[in-house]
Amino acid sequence: MLEDWIKTAKDKASEASKKFRDEVAKFKNREFLEATVAGCALVASADGSISSEEKKKMLGFIQASDELKVFKVEDVIAVFNQITAKFEFDADIGKIEALKVIGRLKSNAAAARTMVRVCCVIGASDGTFDDSEKAIVRSICDELGLNPSEFGL
Repeated sequence: MLEDWIKTAKDKASEASKKFRDEVAKFKNREFLEATVAGCALVASADGSISSEEKKKMLGFIQASDELKVFKVEDVIAVFNQITAKFEFDADIGKIEALKVIGRLKSNAAAARTMVRVCCVIGASDGTFDDSEKAIVRSICDELGLNPSEFGL
């Protein structure tokens, strides 16, 4: 009986510890999530419309990423909608606001490079990575202080 109680207590402590780690991971990686979503929104909107393929590819990356899978799909969609709403209001304001969010990754070169690679994948997810999408990714690189040629641009 005492052994069962100890096992239950250990299980509950382990579960609480995992919940805490997940919450810390969410907080720690929120900046990367928002920058990635902002970059994907910029690239997806470059050709004038955001395709379902581009949205699915972005969600697929986030769900597969160890750093980002702690976020609920609803939270990702909310961030995406918040960013794209600014594009709908005014394309230039939307671009400026998205680049501001992306710029937060400038001090983390590894995260910035990963985000740019995701943007390249999103750009190509509808079958073509056209010049307007490449131009957006180049401007993202400029914002982050990265060389676009590193990504074949």
